[in-house]
Amino acid sequence: MIIRVSEIPEEGLHVDGAAAIERPFADASWILDDLSLRVETDGDAVFVSGRLAARVPQVCGRCLEPFQVVVAPQIEARFVPDTAGPGEERELGARDLDTDVYRAGQLDLRELVETETTLGLPMKPLCREDCRGLCSICGGNRNVAACACESATSDPRWATLKGLAERLSR
Repeated sequence: MIIRVSEIPEEGLHVDGAAAIERPFADASWILDDLSLRVETDGDAVFVSGRLAARVPQVCGRCLEPFQVVVAPQIEARFVPDTAGPGEERELGARDLDTDVYRAGQLDLRELVETETTLGLPMKPLCREDCRGLCSICGGNRNVAACACESATSDPRWATLKGLAERLSR
């Protein structure tokens, strides 16, 4: 959803419901469940606040099973016009780290929704906190069935040190 900054009313603009933004994510498997945003201006600055809820398919980092993550971030974003010309670099100050830019007098809420959803994803996705993962011997999912593999296999690279430890303990 592209919003022309010059057309935002003085009292602000409300964007409600997941249907307000057509195809909010580049990945069609991501689902936007809810959206409630308020867009306001203060001079050239645009402030967007509100919340969203989305479901994103992930793969567990331990057992490799697919599952969905529910992401529900609170949004507090500030946008200013992009003053840099094409191909021109701009040095950022400490205050600029909390600010984003809009270009050509337009703000794309779809980019904001996708960015906020992506930032809400876990760095190491787990299907559940107590996921037992895969057996390192047979590769079986230990959440589904108990594995009978011997877990105390020794690494042959440590064999020399093991022999030394046995000789020293005598």
